[in-house]
Amino acid sequence: MLYLLLQHLAYHTSVKIPTVFLYASTRMILAAITTLLITIFIGPRVINKLYALKTGQSIRVEDCPMLAELHQKKKETPTMGGILILVSMFIALFLWMNLKSSFTLLLGIATIWLGLLGGVDDYLKMKHKNSKGLAGKKKFILQLLFAGFLGLYLLWPPLKEALHVGGWFASPAVHYGDYFFPFKKGALFTLSGMGLILAFLITIIVVTGSSNAVNLTDGLDGLASGCILLVAVVLAIFAFLSNHREMAHYLNIPYIEGCAEIGVYLCAMAGACLGFLWYNGYPAQVFMGDTGSLALGGIIGTAAVLMRRELLLALIGGIFVIEALSVILQVLSYRYRNKKRVFRCAPLHHHFEFKGWPEQKVVTRFWIIGLILALIGLASIKFQ
Repeated sequence: MLYLLLQHLAYHTSVKIPTVFLYASTRMILAAITTLLITIFIGPRVINKLYALKTGQSIRVEDCPMLAELHQKKKETPTMGGILILVSMFIALFLWMNLKSSFTLLLGIATIWLGLLGGVDDYLKMKHKNSKGLAGKKKFILQLLFAGFLGLYLLWPPLKEALHVGGWFASPAVHYGDYFFPFKKGALFTLSGMGLILAFLITIIVVTGSSNAVNLTDGLDGLASGCILLVAVVLAIFAFLSNHREMAHYLNIPYIEGCAEIGVYLCAMAGACLGFLWYNGYPAQVFMGDTGSLALGGIIGTAAVLMRRELLLALIGGIFVIEALSVILQVLSYRYRNKKRVFRCAPLHHHFEFKGWPEQKVVTRFWIIGLILALIGLASIKFQ
């Protein structure tokens, strides 16, 4: 909203507005500062309200009975703190993003849809202390609905045209059948014709997989928020570079007109996660809950799809991939190997807790691995 107002004043009136406020780089910085300040200064009020509502973290012990003993002190720590993150991001969206961009529309829908999904799940757990929240199948189906909408929007022209009204939400000229691999110049492979069905499935896998992987990672104080911060920063840098034709050509990365809006929103996410870490770091005063983890994971998955950076996300978000794979391997082993386990407990971060690692050590080392993967992702810009 503020961006459109400044743009109007700068180009259609005699009011002198510094054009620096219209630059993508400036808006990315301002978005990060906005969410950082909101989460830090509004955080105590939100946390106190969540305490008053008795949104204490429920501890599931069916698969890992010892987990209750390790995390007993977390039982009264409020969850649903993701509301703070998402609200601050939405404020930044209205202030600093181009509301006429299709990227803004899609990221806004992802935030609302997945945030509400996670919020309902958290609410049911809070209302019924022994409840698992929404049934897994229902939750997955609702995630599929958004991912399916995104896939149809990107790959089915009639839907793009239906949402492009009066100069709003024009879709950029990008071929969403192209897939790029870090360190490789040009597209790794291209899907067209009937192959777009596979592209549709890839979109669904990336968005739902990212959403659930972040949700699984959110099990220790500061773990998920710190890792999301790193991924958001790297993807924001790629979005900024892809928005400039000359830079994109020089670096051999795809040029995507208008994708700076993705960068602005990802910077808003990074600022919000950094501010949230103020209260979510060990010992945590609040957890983001499914409200935050499902939405933030879905947003970075959506951003990666829009930027044609699905494989880059798998690299820089390697912590999320490993955490999800550890759960899949544990379930398969337990089911098909006569209840034998690969790990002492899954997701993987709990396995190291059971080995005797202090929680702070597990989180710090996962952050370090996440930082290394983020730096490798950034290095891929030059080594291709």
